[in-house]
Parts: sequence; structure tokens; C-alpha cells
Amino acid sequence: MSKPAFPEPGNKSALEEGTAFTPKFDAHGLLPAIVTDARTGEVLMFAYMNDEALARTIETGEAHFWSRSRGTLWRKGETSGNAQRVVEMRTDCDQDALWLKVEMMGKAAACHTGRRTCFYRAVPVGEAPAKGLTLRWMDAEREFDPEAVYNRPDDTKGR
Repeated sequence: MSKPAFPEPGNKSALEEGTAFTPKFDAHGLLPAIVTDARTGEVLMFAYMNDEALARTIETGEAHFWSRSRGTLWRKGETSGNAQRVVEMRTDCDQDALWLKVEMMGKAAACHTGRRTCFYRAVPVGEAPAKGLTLRWMDAEREFDPEAVYNRPDDTKGR
């Protein structure tokens, strides 16, 4: 997209109390988006959207994101079949972050590792980080084999 799809953010009052959607992209032109399951509320993933990804998501009702590592737009599920239908999209108080409530399509696995959620390991709290922390596996069963689905084990992020 050559022309931005969204108007420039207004002043603080307009951003926080107004009804105009004027997303505040960061210096790299990105907006963070947290994605949750619309039915359960479970956090599925975190990704970034640029202007085009946000516009396509709104227009199609399917989640699109910007891959910082590949430098390209991608539609969730375009390779795996595990697409996300957006049920509701919210913006935070100053319109610099998004929350997508989605319905998973396909095998209901949001993570490129084949797991339902990208947040499958817990960080211990109440311990000193300097001594080294060990992550604890949580709901880490795979819904699919990422190597078989993507056929590119070195470049499967977000597909």
C-alpha cells in the first residue's frame, strides 16, 4: 500500500476519548497485537501489524500480520491452514496496541511450533534471574508436526 489506510492520530483527548480509529504505529510503522481465543480467552500469540496488515485484517475479517524477520506481510494460516477469523478487535487507550479475539480455523494451533498457543512455557517468578531460570512446560502438546506442514523447518515463524 502506498497511501496509509488510516488517519494520523489526534491529540491525547481524541485518542483516549474519541471514536475515530487512528492507530499510533511505532517508529518502524508497526503496531503490536495480542491474539486470544474468542471462546476461552486463552492467549494464543503476539505479533505485529503494519498499516497494510491492519487494513487487510479489517477488510477480510482474517488475521494478517507483518513479519519483522522476513520483512513481509502474511495471513495467519496461509501455509498451515490454521487461519484466524477475527471475532472482535479492540484498541488500547492510546491506540498503540491491539487485541484480537479470534476463532481458530483448521487444527486450532496458533503457534508455528505446532502448539495451540505460542505461550507454552512458564517463567518462574520469585527467583533471582542472575542464577539462571528454568522454563516450565505448560500445555505443550503439538497439534501438528511443523516440519511436515511447512516443509521448511528453518523458516516457519508465524506461518
